[in-house]
Amino acid sequence: MEISLGLLISVAITIYLVIDAPKHNKSPVLWGILGFFLGFLGLGIYLVVTGRKVLGWIIIALFIAFIIIILLFFAFIITALFNFGY
Repeated sequence: MEISLGLLISVAITIYLVIDAPKHNKSPVLWGILGFFLGFLGLGIYLVVTGRKVLGWIIIALFIAFIIIILLFFAFIITALFNFGY
């Protein structure tokens, strides 16, 4: 379920970037590939590059914060597993 949701989000971002890129004289193929593989990070970079800087930076900041939270969560779980017996 989670993998299919992530795939649907990537495809939706890719479709948006492919449709919107020619309006800003950008390569739809390049931004479609970046959007598919980078997801929200690619969308944020695209928005910054095309002049919608505030929204782009907000998406990038939220993406980075989400990644940091995920890393901290896994670090907490790993340390809890290793310190369980002591």
